[in-house]
Amino acid sequence: MVERQLRRRGIVDERVLSAMATVPREHFVDPAFAGRAYADSALPLTAGQTISQPWVVAAICSGLRLRGGERVLEVGTGSGYSTAILALLGGEVISIERHAELADGARVALAGLELPGAGRVEIRVGDGSLGAPDRAPFEAIAVHATAPAPPPALIDQLAPGGRLVLPVAEGGADMLTVLTAGESGIERRVIAPCRFVPLVGEGGFGER
Repeated sequence: MVERQLRRRGIVDERVLSAMATVPREHFVDPAFAGRAYADSALPLTAGQTISQPWVVAAICSGLRLRGGERVLEVGTGSGYSTAILALLGGEVISIERHAELADGARVALAGLELPGAGRVEIRVGDGSLGAPDRAPFEAIAVHATAPAPPPALIDQLAPGGRLVLPVAEGGADMLTVLTAGESGIERRVIAPCRFVPLVGEGGFGER
């Protein structure tokens, strides 16, 4: 997976590649899809959600530019797979999941792995588009759902120089985007088109 799907497609951050090689993706997918755990595609989860394809997870983590020790906010825990990757790369991770059953499953999955950093993860149930103001500011924020625009609450919770990576709906496509809190304001860079479930919440597409 690392050589064929990630490095060949432009992922060059060696810390990200190492983390992706360390975390067993099959541990986080439905047993019915275990044979496709390392396919370059998203896989279904309960509650109509998905576990993102490996390249997308790697691209998000690369965009965050984690060097260790950062406080990271994750919006959309899902299976807990990307949470485990972020735990290896950052200092501590606050992950917010809208669906309680997914949050519970992610806690169990993470507890079943002896990974460095797993003890520095807190999983909450709630509206991730509002972030976690009680733990702000964050050096890095990863959003695993498409928003109509970057949620203002998440931008407000960025530390100076912090990075927010999220897909933004633009012209009928989802564009994976990096927002950096620079000295002169928010700097924006598009990584690539992608496909995600919608971000549901006050700062997203609204409750459904």
